[in-house]
Amino acid sequence: MSDARVSAKAEHKLRAAMDRLVSGKPQHSDGRLTKNNLALEAGVSPATMFRAKAVLADWDTHIDTHGSLTPGEARRDADSNDLRRQLAAAKKEITELNRQLTAAITVVASLYHDNQLLRTEHQAEGNIFELPPRPKS
Repeated sequence: MSDARVSAKAEHKLRAAMDRLVSGKPQHSDGRLTKNNLALEAGVSPATMFRAKAVLADWDTHIDTHGSLTPGEARRDADSNDLRRQLAAAKKEITELNRQLTAAITVVASLYHDNQLLRTEHQAEGNIFELPPRPKS
């Protein structure tokens, strides 16, 4: 679709710039999907860009459909979300391991206390003798 309000050359520049920005391969801007970057990438003034209604309609349609994130930003956000999920899982695992450690500490302390009581009992009753090893069959 051609727009009579801008030259064919300007429209071509804007469409080429739009393709570069959408594909994540900017040459003259930071790559964010903004109209200012579209004009900058195309090398046209914002006024010229705003007169290119057909190009802007295509731009708005693309942004509405795909969002305003560049491929790099989308990857970054996906990686960030993945790392958040991994962190949550790690925190959950640490909490469970801490619970198990606390339970193990309690059991060890109880066994130590029982062992001390048994040693005291055996010392009060007499000497403790080591049993001979079991014969091998």
